[in-house]
Amino acid sequence: MIAMCAAAAVITLLTLILPYGSAGAALLLDRQPYSIFPYPFTIQNITYLLLAWSLADLFVRWRMTQRERAFLAAKFLPEDSTTMLEVHELGPIRIRVAPLHDADSGFLPALMDMTILQLQASKSVEQSMTLLTNALSLMSDRVDLRYQMLRYMAWLIPTIGFLGTVIGLSLALHLIDPKNMDLGRVVGGLSVSFYTTLVALLASAILAFAQHSVQEQEELALNAAGQYCLANLINRVYIDQEMPGAAS
Repeated sequence: MIAMCAAAAVITLLTLILPYGSAGAALLLDRQPYSIFPYPFTIQNITYLLLAWSLADLFVRWRMTQRERAFLAAKFLPEDSTTMLEVHELGPIRIRVAPLHDADSGFLPALMDMTILQLQASKSVEQSMTLLTNALSLMSDRVDLRYQMLRYMAWLIPTIGFLGTVIGLSLALHLIDPKNMDLGRVVGGLSVSFYTTLVALLASAILAFAQHSVQEQEELALNAAGQYCLANLINRVYIDQEMPGAAS
């Protein structure tokens, strides 16, 4: 909502700054005599609102990614090359990380929570490794699904721009009347009808770049969390084979 309000404020500012019918107003706002859309309900303004919503969602995802990276620096587990962990030492660690994750965030705490619980229940490193692998796969799919709406927006924005161009061309050609030719109006309508596509393609390019950058950072954070659990939990835990229920 804040992003949408900010976009509306920018549109209002541009409306006040750019004179009606100027090149900037025609390109950025479609605020000119040949526009087929009643201002402010133009393709350009709709594009800006959709872009603002999408970038705001990406900003939230980026902030969550920074939180995920902060977990990696929290030193939940020993990271030196000599310390080993026994099963009875894992309980306090699990108590510490359990409140730090939920359904949407906390890759590392969630992986540690599940893996420690499996180690405590099965006393099996192999079963815990299988659980960790499956959990990473499910989390990776979940991360990818979170970007479905943003991918749709990256498709919708240029599509709306193309529709604006098609409608503009159709109406401009409809003005051609051999008996009463108004070339100025026809050429003006044709020239500005491509502005909607130009603005939409630029907005789509910005959104696609931002989406791929943020998604890459989130996937890297998930992979780093899995590597952290493998290196500092799975490979470090010691299972006493004489312990009841112990497995390799």
